[in-house]
Amino acid sequence: MIMTFLLSMLPVIELRGAIPVGISEGLSFSQAFIISIIGNLLPVPIIIIFIRKIFNWIRTKSDWLNDFVIKMEKKAESKRKIIDKSEWWGLVLIVAIPLPGTGAWTGSLVAAMLDMRLQRAFPAIALGVLIAGVIVMSITYGAYAMV
Repeated sequence: MIMTFLLSMLPVIELRGAIPVGISEGLSFSQAFIISIIGNLLPVPIIIIFIRKIFNWIRTKSDWLNDFVIKMEKKAESKRKIIDKSEWWGLVLIVAIPLPGTGAWTGSLVAAMLDMRLQRAFPAIALGVLIAGVIVMSITYGAYAMV
């Protein structure tokens, strides 16, 4: 249970990896889903509120870290068209598709870089996480049913 929760909080892995791991650890589908959703959403407010300050601090530490920050900002900027076109629903879409380069971390980063307020961004990210969770649960359930 703890492993599932911690994995769901990590960038890249998020609930895409946490749900299958939780089920393979013996959690029920509903337990894995709920724990992964909560863990995946926990970092969102922190990222939205503090990421710019963290990036500014990191920039001063080394050229390599500055390059990393630039890469993250470019990643967020690459998602701008989706957000500019349909704002709230665009953010939901960025988070909801459970593929690399999407998810709650990416959505939070994009929201912060585009100066979206937490009160506006969090519900969109939460809905996206729920949709991604349902997709991952469906795929995981199908895979377990085939075995």
